[in-house]
Amino acid sequence: MASDLFSLAGKTALVTGGSRGIGAMIARGLLDAGAAVVISARKVNELASAQEELSEFGEVFAVPADVSTVAGVKALAANVAERFPSLNILVNNAGATWGQPIDEFTEAGWDRTVDTNLKSIFFLTQALLPNLRVAASADDPARVINVGSIDGLHVNPMDTYPYSASKAGVHHLTRTLARRLGPEFITVNAIAPGPFESKMMAATLEAFGDSIAQSAPLRRIGRADDMAGVAVYLASRAGAYVTGAVIPVDGGIATTS
Repeated sequence: MASDLFSLAGKTALVTGGSRGIGAMIARGLLDAGAAVVISARKVNELASAQEELSEFGEVFAVPADVSTVAGVKALAANVAERFPSLNILVNNAGATWGQPIDEFTEAGWDRTVDTNLKSIFFLTQALLPNLRVAASADDPARVINVGSIDGLHVNPMDTYPYSASKAGVHHLTRTLARRLGPEFITVNAIAPGPFESKMMAATLEAFGDSIAQSAPLRRIGRADDMAGVAVYLASRAGAYVTGAVIPVDGGIATTS
């Protein structure tokens, strides 16, 4: 039955950057499908508010964490492993962006963006491999879902150089990890979002939202259920035979331009 195909009842999940934006959309989708979810984020107040809002939809826990450092990754992994010795789903969503003209771009902006967007994915996946391995089986693999971007698929004209580079790196790291971890029954896939309502996109959408929507073949900005749907697909039995994929969720912007 379709309800069983997309059910996450009894599953456990971690969503980094889960307090707002795309992370919160994914966390809500996993909760609605029946999973117990840990959300993490740097800002404690936002995280507490998100936990309160999401708790209406299922069992959700909040763990403050800064995954841009290996120390922060290890602390988060230890907390999650204590709560969920068996981890079915890891969503590497935490992200950062930085924009500056090319002649002024700083090392601090580069490092913060790349460390958060790319380095964190490798080291958090590494740290939680023991828990993913416990959950993994041939019939029902454990799942790693990385959040990339359509900016890693096509060239964005804005001065956000490390963002685009790091997201392209996320996509290729996804393929590399899929090849390595597939024999251990752990799938690794990426979602490449286009324009969605989020704090990161707020200024861009305010200035250019109408034109961005019109540039999409589907003529709109992404909705929360668009993001929840693809995440649940990849995390559920429906996506059990999919690995190494990068799925654009962008109304057709990157794939038809």
